[in-house]
Amino acid sequence: MINVMFVCHGNICRSPMAEFLFRDIVTKRSLGSQFHAASSATSTEEIGNPVHYGTRNKLNEYGISTKGKYAIQLTGKDYDKYDYIIGMDQRNIINIDKIVGTDRKNKVRKLLDFTSDSRDIADPWYTGDFDQTYRDIYEGCEALLDYILIQKENKL
Repeated sequence: MINVMFVCHGNICRSPMAEFLFRDIVTKRSLGSQFHAASSATSTEEIGNPVHYGTRNKLNEYGISTKGKYAIQLTGKDYDKYDYIIGMDQRNIINIDKIVGTDRKNKVRKLLDFTSDSRDIADPWYTGDFDQTYRDIYEGCEALLDYILIQKENKL
């Protein structure tokens, strides 16, 4: 089982979008049983709150539900539980590092680092643009999955 943790500031917009979109992608590729995806926040601001309506609405357009998801915070113990800890922007990476400590196994990366155009994913909490966030996260999730599958193949 490959464990992937997606992380953003509050765990109500970008990281749950990545979690549920990644789950959908691996399921559609008949790889769902090989992956566990989750999401969390670097802050405590939204802990216990449901997924933002903008993320819920965007994913609902594609038949993807976020039912039952409430914001949680990343912990230091998550470093040992997850194979990949994926932030949405550089500020997330800085805060992830503060929470998990030294990234001795190179698990912490930005989602769009796996694409040909490494960049931050803008926070739709501020931009209001859930369409662009969806496109960026979809691109990143596809690239991340391809990367993981290549790494897995190279280890065989």
